[in-house]
Amino acid sequence: MKACFVGLGYIGLPTAIIAATHGIEVIGVDINKSVVEKTNAGELHIVEPGLEALLQKVVASGALRASTTPEVADAYFMVVPTPFKGDHQPDISYVEAATRSVLPLLKEGDLYVIESTSPVGTTDKMKDLIFAERPELEGKIYIAYCPERVLPGNVIYELEHNDRVIGGMNDASTDKAIAFYAQFVKGQLHRTNCKTAELCKLTENSSRDVQIAFANELSLICDKAGINVWELIALANKHPRVNILQPGCGVGGHCIAVDPYFITADYPAESRIIADAREVNNYKSLWCAEKVINAMLRFEKDNKRKPVVAMMGLAFKPNIDDLRESPSKQIVSRVMQGCNNADFLIVEPNIQSHKVFKLTNYKEAYDKADIVVFLTAHKEFVDLEYDVDKVILDFCGIFKKS
Repeated sequence: MKACFVGLGYIGLPTAIIAATHGIEVIGVDINKSVVEKTNAGELHIVEPGLEALLQKVVASGALRASTTPEVADAYFMVVPTPFKGDHQPDISYVEAATRSVLPLLKEGDLYVIESTSPVGTTDKMKDLIFAERPELEGKIYIAYCPERVLPGNVIYELEHNDRVIGGMNDASTDKAIAFYAQFVKGQLHRTNCKTAELCKLTENSSRDVQIAFANELSLICDKAGINVWELIALANKHPRVNILQPGCGVGGHCIAVDPYFITADYPAESRIIADAREVNNYKSLWCAEKVINAMLRFEKDNKRKPVVAMMGLAFKPNIDDLRESPSKQIVSRVMQGCNNADFLIVEPNIQSHKVFKLTNYKEAYDKADIVVFLTAHKEFVDLEYDVDKVILDFCGIFKKS
């Protein structure tokens, strides 16, 4: 069997690699020539533990190749971004473009799958597009929506062991998609239809967003009340039926910070809690930025000089290089734009350079700083010793002090 993965990003590339390690011939497609060149050279363009060794293995064996254009295959997977347009309105133009790129190649018996996070009804729209352009294929190909459930930093294990939802446009399509994923997924494959699978993906991440919003709201309350939020949550979680998540400086990434809008855009009147959670989590990063600015002003007033400020972390979660929708990055930008009364040391240990920020080694930044702002709980930061002589703003629980 030959599979064509359109989109070699944080999900498409790992899935293509895992498929290739299980005897599937894979052609990976990306419009970014640099990504294609690196992939064919066995070089990973993302940070994911253990994945580059697998990539080198499947490239060397010929099981995986990358190209800027699709090739004839037996199964086609759309794994491209779904960004926003306007006021958080989902934009499925990338999914449509990816679909159009494989339209001329589709033939009887082929499997077409959307893995991209999508608004409810996207698979039906792509089905209509395919059959409008290729009416002879109606009833002769298989169409499904099959979202991933993975955690960056643990993708290899989770792609193979997590359960998956398989939503076909009909029973035959569901069967066909299950047969494909069963080649490398050890978790259970759950049958459903396209629309339910689409909303299931959005529901999972919206649920997480609401839970995080509760923790972030608690952190605002505790700050005002003079209570250590980390201690409070630890004590509350001693209750046998309570499991409160940890607060942070907001919510980022390509899933939890994005997917809820796909629901609120289509069902605004029915999704009040989901919308409110988004507002809380968006506000938290603004609140953090204001905390930093106020700390800088106090330092300058008390010490008659500008502070040196270390901003620790740009990624949206610990131990990865992904800066998409990152509240940490947003806070750094907001603080730097709003202040000229400080020297900033920007730290992100998981990337070598940044086109906007000059990066500093985390130990050097911590040693030099008067004010240390922990934004992302990278493993490197956990080993730092608490320094009582510094102003420390810990938004991600490195030291868990109030």
